[in-house]
Amino acid sequence: MARDPSRVETFSDGIFAVVLTVMAVELLQYGPARVGGRELPDALSQAWPSYLAYVITFAIAGQVWLTHHNVWRYVVRVDQTLLVFNLLLLLFVAAIPFTADLLSDNVRGSATEQRLTGALYVGTVLGQALFFNLSWWWARRRHLLNPDLDPGLAKAVARRLRVGPLLYLIAFAVVFIDPVLSLFAYLLLVGLYLIRGPGDLPSYTTPA
Repeated sequence: MARDPSRVETFSDGIFAVVLTVMAVELLQYGPARVGGRELPDALSQAWPSYLAYVITFAIAGQVWLTHHNVWRYVVRVDQTLLVFNLLLLLFVAAIPFTADLLSDNVRGSATEQRLTGALYVGTVLGQALFFNLSWWWARRRHLLNPDLDPGLAKAVARRLRVGPLLYLIAFAVVFIDPVLSLFAYLLLVGLYLIRGPGDLPSYTTPA
């Protein structure tokens, strides 16, 4: 028997909150303290990989939460398979701080270390995008969405979600050319997803 999705959304929101909090806590260790007698500007500039990883990771995790929030408002019931897909999505989301920490530690390492950590990072982001698509596909197939949802809108949301893995694969390929450039490509993708599209909350105007 399918169940109400409210507990799933609450649990998922908790995971996103923990991930974003962990990223903020990780950033504290790279605060503006003097390191080895360096002046403050020099100390801050030495930690730029950590700041870059924080900004990009926070943006990606925030964008995933925003999409999850928008899409799941159409889900009215859940079954076991959808729960599993959502858990696997959260598995990759929860791994983002770990891979971001690896990336910030090795972005100035050897070419092999840069490519390996960059691949782990973008592979994690790609994984969550794939399970996002599987979740929406399964919810449509098993009629777990609101029956009043316009089929055209459901298809438009599916098309928009399918674009994500394709673009992520392109950014993944860039890792083997320049890992840092790949991260900026992901940041650009986040910006594209922040543009309002099918399935997003509408923009309300204040009544006169």
